[in-house]
Amino acid sequence: MSNGTPSTDATDAGALTAQDLAFLRRPLHGFLSVAAGPLPPQPRPVWFEATADGTIQLFTAPDSLKARRLRRDPRASLVVAAPANERERWVSVAGRVTVEPEGAHDLAARLAARYWDLDDPARADDLSGILAAEQVRLVIRPEAVRRFAY
Repeated sequence: MSNGTPSTDATDAGALTAQDLAFLRRPLHGFLSVAAGPLPPQPRPVWFEATADGTIQLFTAPDSLKARRLRRDPRASLVVAAPANERERWVSVAGRVTVEPEGAHDLAARLAARYWDLDDPARADDLSGILAAEQVRLVIRPEAVRRFAY
């Protein structure tokens, strides 16, 4: 990478590396695509968390379109890219998703603190609204991990 040559590494087919996890723990948006959608898939920006056990989790309403589609076909992918003012880098995770009824509110609170300034009363109110609504936790178990850095 230091010589200006792009670097790709897809050898860890289903595992996130320590470098991947460090990158994914930054407050970046991921773009989620689910399998049971229109062709071509239409990714949506999402908050997410990379866990110590190498899974990716996010939250959504239990009746959201993505949750309904994932119940029919549990395949999804998440792509996360560095901001435009940094060197080009991205990580893509694809795998099967489980829809978990527990833990979504705790996850939402952690992610809100990561992405928002919760000292801002408007953002604190936004979080209260999220926590007042029913949520489920989506957990992606990586089966394929691809990455690129330039």
